[in-house]
Amino acid sequence: MALLELRNVTRRFGDFRAVDDVTLSIESGEFFTLLGPSGCGKTTLLRVVAGFDTADTGSVVLDGRDMSGIAPEARDVHTVFQSYALFPHMSVADNIAFPLRMAKVPAAQIRDRVEEALEDVHLTGMGQRFPSELSGGQRQRVAVARALISRPKLLLLDEPLAALDAKLKERVQLELINLQKEIGITFIYVTHDQSEALALSDRIAVMKDGRVEQVDEPSRIYGFPKNRFVADFIGHCNLLEGRLQAGTESLCEAVLDKVGAIKVAHPDKGVATGHGVLALRPENVAIGRTLPDEPEMNLFSGRVQDLLYLGDVTVYIVEVEGGGRLEALLPNHRSGQATFYQPGDEVTVGWRFDAGHFLFD
Repeated sequence: MALLELRNVTRRFGDFRAVDDVTLSIESGEFFTLLGPSGCGKTTLLRVVAGFDTADTGSVVLDGRDMSGIAPEARDVHTVFQSYALFPHMSVADNIAFPLRMAKVPAAQIRDRVEEALEDVHLTGMGQRFPSELSGGQRQRVAVARALISRPKLLLLDEPLAALDAKLKERVQLELINLQKEIGITFIYVTHDQSEALALSDRIAVMKDGRVEQVDEPSRIYGFPKNRFVADFIGHCNLLEGRLQAGTESLCEAVLDKVGAIKVAHPDKGVATGHGVLALRPENVAIGRTLPDEPEMNLFSGRVQDLLYLGDVTVYIVEVEGGGRLEALLPNHRSGQATFYQPGDEVTVGWRFDAGHFLFD
């Protein structure tokens, strides 16, 4: 049985459905992420799980127990907020100990458990400092330690890394992953940052307009998006409009607008033909002065229109003869060489027939 089950949860604000008939099962020990753009309902859903908000319909079941009517403080669930919500007048140790003091745990036990919590989050020796004396990453760890000190069954994290700079965020991400594995508590993490979700999660639920569009492992979400929204929202993706034609069980032909006829792997769905988009990641698009003309490749001549140098890779915008534009990503292997091609250069772009996925409208 799953640790947490959300069964047809809906939350309305007037006529607006912030959460719309969401059903999810989250296993014990999972690092599960709710991912989506601002306003998609992920934080509202988290608040319903925490008990800060109430679903209009549906139910939240934690470890086999229906949470209907159960107050937030009576649920075996703790929350880490984006602001961390630390008490500025309290030391680190006192902040972490606060939930135990409210539960009237004996002082001797509190001291031992605070020391253990500080060790868990790698802040040993910092118990007497105040939040103002800590870095952003250290404050985040104090907030996690305070949430974990009562050993809840479920830890909810609402965009806890949003205020951190990119380098610090990367380090704290690794700390969070290791901490979650060491302690073994189920995490439900809310973010709008796709790279963060891909890096941290065992599974991801991608949300849009209050509904769950796809639930899967990060590699499946990225490599096999279920629809146009997921393909476009997760990372960079060429979305090429076109129509799928009839074909064999494994290989079909499609005609892409402003690109031309291509070979494509047969979609998973039983639909044989129809309009849609080819979702094609830039790293799966080869680019060169010439490319080998092999049976499994789709090849098109074009001209470089623009480029974006990103250090380890360069992204090229190539306009093919039909007028369509594709992004191709090329690693910068040679030290000091920023670009291989310049705007105006004639190139060939291509991809294997099974590199893209045709998604029907």
